Amino acid sequence: MTHVSSGKPKIVPITGAGACAQAMRQINPDVVAAFPITPSTQVVEDFSTFVANGQVDTEFVTVESEHSAMSACIGASAAGGRVMTATSSAGMAYMWELLYVAASMRQPVLMSLVNRALTGPINIHCDHSDSMGARDSGWIQLYSENNQEAYDNLVMAARIAEHPDVRLPLMVCQDGFIISHSIQTMQMEDDQAVRAFVGPHKPYHSVLDTKHPVTWGALDLQDYYIEHKRGQEQGMRNALRVIQEVSDEFAKTFGRQYGLFEEYRLDDAEIVLVALSSACGEIKEVIDVMRTKGEKVGLLKIRSFRPFPYAQIAQALSRAKIVTVLDRSASFGAHGPVFTEICTAVSGYSTNHPLLLAHTFGLGGRELTLQHIEHIISESRICLDKGTVGNRQGIWINVRGDKQ
Repeated sequence: MTHVSSGKPKIVPITGAGACAQAMRQINPDVVAAFPITPSTQVVEDFSTFVANGQVDTEFVTVESEHSAMSACIGASAAGGRVMTATSSAGMAYMWELLYVAASMRQPVLMSLVNRALTGPINIHCDHSDSMGARDSGWIQLYSENNQEAYDNLVMAARIAEHPDVRLPLMVCQDGFIISHSIQTMQMEDDQAVRAFVGPHKPYHSVLDTKHPVTWGALDLQDYYIEHKRGQEQGMRNALRVIQEVSDEFAKTFGRQYGLFEEYRLDDAEIVLVALSSACGEIKEVIDVMRTKGEKVGLLKIRSFRPFPYAQIAQALSRAKIVTVLDRSASFGAHGPVFTEICTAVSGYSTNHPLLLAHTFGLGGRELTLQHIEHIISESRICLDKGTVGNRQGIWINVRGDKQ
């Protein structure tokens, strides 16, 4: 028997991982299949307690590997279930093949991804190499600045992924340890209100529906493969609209407004920093201080990296004179993935062409301090005054020496 609370929202102290587990409990998925890996373990560990206590109706599938976890998720989703999982880093790498299968089969699997560096060297701390490595797998990617946003994103995720115009898997990303293991206060909504917002699952097809048989995962050669890929692309493009629509409805229901990205003090900003996830909290603090000193600086926080809102971001950056991008992952031999997308947005969708400056930071959990952010802003001002980024392009922040 499912337990559903009745009452008002509560302000609770909770970790980011715990917040996502609570969102999963409130959504009450049909199936969860997972294999534990640091730092995402607490998500499914807490959820398994809810299963054991009878607080959800979920079939919890304990598997021997992440490859099997995603395989089970795909099968359960194809059978018509609402399905969720959680993983990190090497766990995601182990299910890599299946990420593409889930997307190509248009299965709206939901994942709580706790971002962690990929080995090697062996590292359990945060960067975005796992999710950025999967950026072209066909999954929607939403990034979370704090515990509240991770919780809210997961509540919205089912509505987005399962929308008939989308039908794609979705990962909600939060920074490992920085968010997943840090306790913050957040507003947890009433169980009934969350379940009413999410609504019942209405599968597009089910392999168990023998009256309406469908084929999943067939051999697809030169004749139809590209058409099916074009269909995925259309679903991803539709997600831009659906993410905004669901965010607007979420705001009307729960009072917190989200969207494809967040603009922080951009109205008159000459210097604009672009970043994802937890670093944005520190960046906002530094911006407030720099504003008191007369520096016109702002932040564009990307929430939706896939799909990437090129035209909307180009419009948001239309008054910027220099755009400085902070990537928490490395594309070896090239600039970071966020910088590359920002370059595309500015050059292909805007008549304003500001200076563009790339930085890499925080790999393997390396700290980004307020002083580092102040220095980045100061360096951006120097570039702007000179009219060129010069030899400052592609600098790695807080790294020992140049040949490490």
